[in-house]
Amino acid sequence: MSRMKQKYNDIVPVLKEACGIENVMQIPRLEKIVISVGAGEEGKDAKLIQNMADTISLIAGQKAVITNAKKSVAGFKARKGAPSGIKVTLRGDNMYNFLDKLISIALPRVKDFRGVPRRGFDGRGNYNFGLQEQLMFPEVVYDNIIKTHGMNITIITSTEDDKQAFVLLEKLGMPFAKGRN
Repeated sequence: MSRMKQKYNDIVPVLKEACGIENVMQIPRLEKIVISVGAGEEGKDAKLIQNMADTISLIAGQKAVITNAKKSVAGFKARKGAPSGIKVTLRGDNMYNFLDKLISIALPRVKDFRGVPRRGFDGRGNYNFGLQEQLMFPEVVYDNIIKTHGMNITIITSTEDDKQAFVLLEKLGMPFAKGRN
């Protein structure tokens, strides 16, 4: 069992009390984590897209998928069928391992890090935030990167309440910024 999964099992009674939940099945839990990267102008370069997908695969610990545009949009210079981004969905042990690596290794490596913003909740118990570059992860070798890129990370929980999701992530060790940002 991963360290983060064990930590979740240890905080279940605390979550039950903090959220005022009677039924054990209603205790908030993580369902999945989605890591995504928008390709933008880089979508035209197949070698760069493949390099980005390989980097995300390394970070996530499972193969990333290159997504294609569903329709053409002239304003975004997107053609139907052209690569538009990369994504990977983590569940189970891979999800807990990634969250542990993110909280304990990657985020502390960010220069002048003051915590992830508290305003990333979507009103349905899910949390979104972005990272500026991929170099903070230990698997990424700088010499193998063609171009640095950011990524969006979405943490999907089983609850519909932002307050319960916040308590869950805070108890798991997510370093939220102080104050109201």
